[in-house]
Amino acid sequence: MRIAFVIDNLSRAGTESQLLALIRSLDRARFEPSLVLLDGSPTVSRELEPADCEVTRLGVTKLLGFRAYRAAKRLRAFWRERRPDIVQAYFLDSSYFAIPLARRLGVPAIVRVRNNLGYWLTPKHRLLNRVLCNMVDVTLTNSDAGRASLLETDRLAPDRVVSIKNGVDVERFAACTPPRFSGTIRIGCVANLRPVKNVDGLMRAARLVFDRVPNVVFEVAGDGEQRPELERLHGEWNLGARFRLRGSVSDVPAFLVGCDAAVLPSHSEGMSNALLEYMAAGRAIVATEVGANAKLVRHGVDGLIARDSRPESIAESLVELITNVERARQMAASARERSISEYSRDAMVRRFEAFYAGLARTESTTDRAAVRSILTRSIR
Repeated sequence: MRIAFVIDNLSRAGTESQLLALIRSLDRARFEPSLVLLDGSPTVSRELEPADCEVTRLGVTKLLGFRAYRAAKRLRAFWRERRPDIVQAYFLDSSYFAIPLARRLGVPAIVRVRNNLGYWLTPKHRLLNRVLCNMVDVTLTNSDAGRASLLETDRLAPDRVVSIKNGVDVERFAACTPPRFSGTIRIGCVANLRPVKNVDGLMRAARLVFDRVPNVVFEVAGDGEQRPELERLHGEWNLGARFRLRGSVSDVPAFLVGCDAAVLPSHSEGMSNALLEYMAAGRAIVATEVGANAKLVRHGVDGLIARDSRPESIAESLVELITNVERARQMAASARERSISEYSRDAMVRRFEAFYAGLARTESTTDRAAVRSILTRSIR
């Protein structure tokens, strides 16, 4: 079965990392993946391209214009030759570009992936999404919260939205030792520096924590558009070495080993890749009550769930966590065990393979309603 994945660019962010893990882990005796990058020109995107999968870079940075038109002709010729059974598109621009083309070519099954809760969608994007919905057989998301959001905002029928939970490479974190909680307590955060991740709120929460627990430092691994603003706030609030913006970190397990606890302060999440990594690393966790966070981290069992994303709520949970060391250690161990038993990457890949294999159980994939029915049944 040939599966064509389409995404803007590759990066170390959550959705891109999950896609790369899926491509690398698919059973090659049953599935033949290919990867189309709408742009593909950034250096980091080229560095992350999978070696065992055909990659096509289209060089499209704007959807309107002659370059996009030529790229569409090129992709149409490529898909006519390779005849994919499934086209699976991620993010808005890639979906706008690839889904109408796939539908026009008669690709048997068209899948759209939307893992966020749509918090930033403009009225224009919401309208375009509804147009795309008529061209898509199934919309995939990674959490029950994401599914509920799609049913409400995109007004999709329940049998056209499927939730497949993310997975984490637990073997990558196997060498992580338990948190120490001795001397200086280190609290880590893995997040892109974007407003939705609420790193500025974490800075405010840190100031409140410093007033109550003196031996604490915060470290944030990640980069992004908000960095200049965060650096300005860092200077204004005189946070110094007690709150470090580490920039992009390629070795997340090594970063988390150096932390006693980990925090996810986001305003909105689907199913957080960072949270899964915290669990696999066996860190004591504080996360805000958004998206799938409270289902991943059971409050008081695998970590603590802050009531909301206000600095005061985050600070309150952090102080509770780091001043009850034995309980924090127990929750960290529970989180690690749960990541292994329920959220391994192997389990995620098997779920996707079952989803895709549903196509093989129909004699005619030209019946799009039958395809939707089989695809949705295969993952339940």
